[in-house]
Amino acid sequence: MLEIGLNDQLRHFRVDLGRLDAAVDLVLATTRKAYPTFDVPFHSRWRHFVVGGVDRWAALADARDWRDGKERARSEFDLAIVSVLLDAGAGPSWRYRDPLTGASIGRSEGLALASLDMFARGAFSAKADEPLRADAAVLQRLTVADLRTGFQVADDNRLVGLEGRVSLLRRLGEQVSAAPQVFARGDTARPGGLFDHLTEAAEQGVIEAPTILAELLRQLGPIWPSRITLGGIPLGDCWRHPALKTEDATSELVPLHKLSQWLSYSLIEPMQRAGLQVTDIDGLTGLAEYRNGGLFVDAGVLAFRDPADAQREHDVASPLVVEWRALTVALLDRLADLLRQRVGLDALSLPLAKILEGGTWAAGRAMAFERRPDGSPPVKVISDGTVF
Repeated sequence: MLEIGLNDQLRHFRVDLGRLDAAVDLVLATTRKAYPTFDVPFHSRWRHFVVGGVDRWAALADARDWRDGKERARSEFDLAIVSVLLDAGAGPSWRYRDPLTGASIGRSEGLALASLDMFARGAFSAKADEPLRADAAVLQRLTVADLRTGFQVADDNRLVGLEGRVSLLRRLGEQVSAAPQVFARGDTARPGGLFDHLTEAAEQGVIEAPTILAELLRQLGPIWPSRITLGGIPLGDCWRHPALKTEDATSELVPLHKLSQWLSYSLIEPMQRAGLQVTDIDGLTGLAEYRNGGLFVDAGVLAFRDPADAQREHDVASPLVVEWRALTVALLDRLADLLRQRVGLDALSLPLAKILEGGTWAAGRAMAFERRPDGSPPVKVISDGTVF
C-alpha cells in the first residue's frame, strides 16, 4: 500500500515522506518528556492501570496471596483480554468517574479503569471468594445493563458501541467454553487459560511474540463479528482494498488485527512475570488505530486527495479507512527506523512496542487536541465498538 502511495496512485491519500522527519521530531520530544532516561515500557494495557502515579493493578495483585505464579498469570490474562476487548474507541464525550479520586477520565484510560474496577469487584467471576478472575460462564451471561452500570453509561454519558462490546464479551465466553482443551487446562474455562496453552507452546520457556498473536487469532478468531471469511474462517480485522491484487484467494485483503495485536503486546508482561522469555517482539506490527494514524495525517505525511473527506464520516470497511490504516502500519516502521538512527539504538533495545508507547500514540493524541478541541481524530470513522 505504501509503495502504491509513493507512486502517487492511491485513490484517497497522498504520501509525503518529506514530512516524516517532523513527525519523528515530535515523537522524540514526546518520548523524552515522558521518559527522560529513555527507559520506555512496552505499549500495553498495563500502562492504563496506572492512575495518578499509582499502579492500581499492582496494588491489587500484590495484596493477594496467590497459590503460585501461574495463578497470577491466569488472572492477568483474564484482565488483559477482557479489558482490551472493551477498549475500542469510547467517543469524545464519554467519561468514567474514578470512585477513588473523583477524577473524570475519558477515552482509553477511562475504559481501562472502568474494566479494572469491574474486574476487582468480581463482576466477571463465577467464584464469590475469588473476584480477580473472569469465567466463561459469567461472560456468556453478560448483559448491556451490566456494562452500562459498570461503565457509568447514561443519557448524558453515552459510550460508543456499547452493544457491540457486550456481544464481543459474550462470544468470548462462548468460544472459551467451547474449547476446554485450550482454556481449561489448569482451571475451569476462562480466558486466562490461554496462559497455560501458550506455556505449553513455549520451547524451553521461550516463546516468540508472533506465536502469541497467531494463537490469539486461532483461538479467539471466531469471537469477531462476521465480516470477511476465507475458507470458512472469519478473518476479523481484515478488509478489502481494490488496489492490492494478487493471483490467489488473498487478493485485495489487508490484515490489520489491531485489537489482537494490542492484546498480544499486553500479554507479554504477564508471561515475563511468570518466568517465560518472549522474543521477536518486533515481529508484531504497529497498531492501525486512530492515534497513530492521526499522527501521520496531522503531521502532513498523509493528505486527503479530496479535502472534503476530512468532514465526512467513513465506514470502517471503506477503502479510505483501509488505505489509511494500512499506510499507518507501514509508516510506523519507517518512523521507527529514523527515530532509532537519531538516538543511536537498535531494534532490540528500542523495539516498536516502546516507540508506540513513548511515542507515536501520545504524539498523535497531543496533535489531535492541538487541532481539534475534542481531540477527535482527523479521519471520522463510524465504529461499532469492535475495531477502533
